Amino acid sequence: MQTLKEVKPGTTVRVVKVDGENRPMKRRIMEMGITKGVDVYVRKVAPLGDPVEVTVRGYELSLRRADAEQIQVE
Repeated sequence: MQTLKEVKPGTTVRVVKVDGENRPMKRRIMEMGITKGVDVYVRKVAPLGDPVEVTVRGYELSLRRADAEQIQVE
């Protein structure tokens, strides 16, 4: 299983699970629209890997690398 952090730009993936021991962070990710079963298009990754720019449910979003690491995709 790979995480959103590992996905190459220009790829669309589907969210399998949002992990995280930090409940407030997990809830914040889900409130942004990143939930199980949703498609996420990775637009680009900054040169140093942080942040990751994605398109979710028709809007653009920037995620920190640590947050993207908590999102399992296929």
